[in-house]
Amino acid sequence: MKKHTARAIAYVAARLESGKTAGHIYDYSTSNHTSMSGTVTPSTVNVYDYDQSCYLSGSGSGGSFNLYHYGNGAHVSLKYKSKGDFSGYDYDTSSHFTAKVNGKSVSLYDYEHSSWTNFTV
Repeated sequence: MKKHTARAIAYVAARLESGKTAGHIYDYSTSNHTSMSGTVTPSTVNVYDYDQSCYLSGSGSGGSFNLYHYGNGAHVSLKYKSKGDFSGYDYDTSSHFTAKVNGKSVSLYDYEHSSWTNFTV
């Protein structure tokens, strides 16, 4: 999974879990803040990544989201499993991932690279 894709998914997962808006996300692996904004509800995701100059958009139902990353030109599935736990699949890199949200912190595990990345929203 590309770093910018992981960042966007972490941002969406944090917003879904908290129900609050956020204007940026911090990636500990790159020590960078990235501005992001948009709508995240249980039925709609439409967020803009200012670093990549693209949207991640789609719809959801019953905790399952079918998203499209316009920068990658590929779909991403995201599923809410239980409080703070998400899983999904990145069609751009054909890889699975999981995300754990705890307050403003998100830890995302990328199965393609067998590694964790930590974020704060």
